[in-house]
This record gives sequence, C-alpha cells and structure tokens, in this order.
Amino acid sequence: MRNIVVFLLIISSMLTSCTSNRKETDVLTVNRIDSLFQSLYPSNEPGVAVLIMKGDSIVFDKGYGIADMEKMTKIDGNTFFNIASVSKQFAAVAVMMLAEEGKLSLEDNVKKWFPDFRADFFEKIKIKHLLSHTSGIPDARDRSNRNFVLTATDVDSYSYMKNLDTLNFEPGTEYEYMNPTFQLLYTIIEKASGMQFDTFMRDRIFLPCDMNETTYFEAGKKIPRMAHGYLFDSTSNNFREFDFGEESFFATKADGGIYTSTRDFTKWEIALRDNKLISEQMKNTAHSPKISIKNMPYTSYGYGWFIQEKPGYPVKVFHTGDNGGFQIYAGRYPDNKILYLIFSNRNDRDRELSASKLDKIFKEAGWFDTTSDRK
Repeated sequence: MRNIVVFLLIISSMLTSCTSNRKETDVLTVNRIDSLFQSLYPSNEPGVAVLIMKGDSIVFDKGYGIADMEKMTKIDGNTFFNIASVSKQFAAVAVMMLAEEGKLSLEDNVKKWFPDFRADFFEKIKIKHLLSHTSGIPDARDRSNRNFVLTATDVDSYSYMKNLDTLNFEPGTEYEYMNPTFQLLYTIIEKASGMQFDTFMRDRIFLPCDMNETTYFEAGKKIPRMAHGYLFDSTSNNFREFDFGEESFFATKADGGIYTSTRDFTKWEIALRDNKLISEQMKNTAHSPKISIKNMPYTSYGYGWFIQEKPGYPVKVFHTGDNGGFQIYAGRYPDNKILYLIFSNRNDRDRELSASKLDKIFKEAGWFDTTSDRK
C-alpha cells in the first residue's frame, strides 16, 4: 500500500511539473510573438492586428499601431480590415454548400452558367477549375479607364470574358492565380441559390457563423471600426490613404471584398472545424492539393485555399490577401487546431517572413506535438 501511495505522489509531482513547464513555455512563446510584432509595427504608424487561437482558446490577441491616421484610433482585435483575397475561401465555401445541396456541381462547365459567353472553350472550363485557379482564362480586364478600375463590380470586371477568344493554357493543366475567375462565382452563387450574392452570404454564412458585423465593401457603406489602408509616401515622408478610391477593384466581392476583424474571423474557423456549413468530406476536398505551384516551394492550391506541406511541419492551410495598403495572412493548422491571423493596414512588411517566424515559434513551443495533452 505504501509503495502505491509513493508511486501516486511521484506521478502527481511529475504532472504538476509538466503543467508548470508548459505554462512557462507558453508565457515565453507569447513574449516572443509580442516582441516580433513590436519590432515591426511602431505605435504611431499604421500597424497590425495579430490573433492566435490554439484549440478553443485565444492565446494571443493584440493590436499594434493605428487603424485610422486621421482619427488616430488604435488597432485591436475588433478593428475591421479589408481581408482582400482571404475572402475567396468564403465564396468557395458558398459554392460547395450549393453543390452539396444539389443546386450545382463542381463539374458543371462555365457555359452552363454563362450561355452568352461565345467561345466553345468555356464548355471545357469547370467550376472546379475556377476554384483552383486552373481555368486558363487570362486576366484581360481593361485597365485604361481609371474610373472603371476603381469602381467596377464583379459583373463589370468579368464582362470581357463574353468575347474572349483565347486561353493561356488547357483547363486543369496549370496554375495561374486569377481574380476574375472568382468573380464568376458571384453570379453562379446568385443563379444557383436564387438569392442576391450579399443576401446569400449574410444569411447562409455570416449570420449562422455569428459573424454579425462582417460585411462586403460598398462605396458609402458604414464599416464598423474600419481601418484604412496606407502607403508610405517617400516624397512627403508620410503615410497616405491607399484603399477605395486610390487602388483598384475594391468594389468586387467574390474575389476579395470582405471587411472583418480578427476576432470575428475566429468564428469562421470554429464553423469550419465543426462542419457547420459544409461536410467534413467536402472540406477535406477543398483542403486537398489540386495543382502544385512552381514558384512556391511545398505549396499547392485547393479550392479557395493554399496548402503547404513543408518538411518538419504539419500540413498548413492558408491564404494571403493584398489590396491597397491592406496586407493579410490567415493560416490554419487543421490537425493541430491552430489558427493565426496577421491583419495589417500597411503593405511594406515581409508578411511571409513573419508567418514563417510564427511557424518556427509554434514548433519550438511544442504546439505541433500531437502526443502532448495540449489543447
């Protein structure tokens, strides 16, 4: 009996020691992350919101710098950023929802949904090619009219395709990142659902995810706690506003029009984990490589997400977003239930390097250790 008691005391002591060590490691990890972003984003300049969720817990949530240089409002986890191309995953999920409801098929060709597109090659281009940037459709948007560039909607932006007479490559054979092909999803979602795009996205995605303030940009629409994008002007040695009215295609939606906050985005993460919008099978399809990307080592594209399979690290599913002064990174380690967000309103920092440094910090903290009892 005495031996059993001694054994239990030893085990208890070991568990207490392990818990204490984990807490110490997590404190050091948080401090490393804080130091990284403090060094990059001065407090009196446009900056960044950083959020990290591990398991069900938000373990890091901090803003650095200024959201609005005119009002000098500070950035925090409730600041709304234009997340640019990170918006693509929302449109992709909407399409996959409609596919699971039988209202479209990912094998449908573009000609089915756009019968007025004249070229026969649209019969070979499928919705799955639009989702994976493998359609071969060139970006031939007219950039000669500055007003068009600044104000064009999705339909305006892809209108050139009606008379398109050539492809860059055979559909499905190569990867070429292409915003206009995601703009086609705007109309496909409307036709398949019988609802306006904004209404569908609000009622079927944002509200069910409890993302009650997340919205698509429109000129004149009030965006809650909105950050402006900024560009450093070396001539005046100051920052100037660089978003709608200064930079192109802010008015398109399916490819990059969402305004949201890091805290609201965590609700999207939870909905994806819980298969609230699409099934586990469909989600795994979206997160599976469809085409490798030549100039991005270990990286492929799925449906609305990049997939990175870097040696020594778990599979990462992520996306970046750039428009005007906004520079966005949303990374997920699905098997480890880790989400990390870097939402910035200035575009002069090396975002990929910051993400890589975070990956290394997570690894050194043991957050990728699947044998641990960490959340």
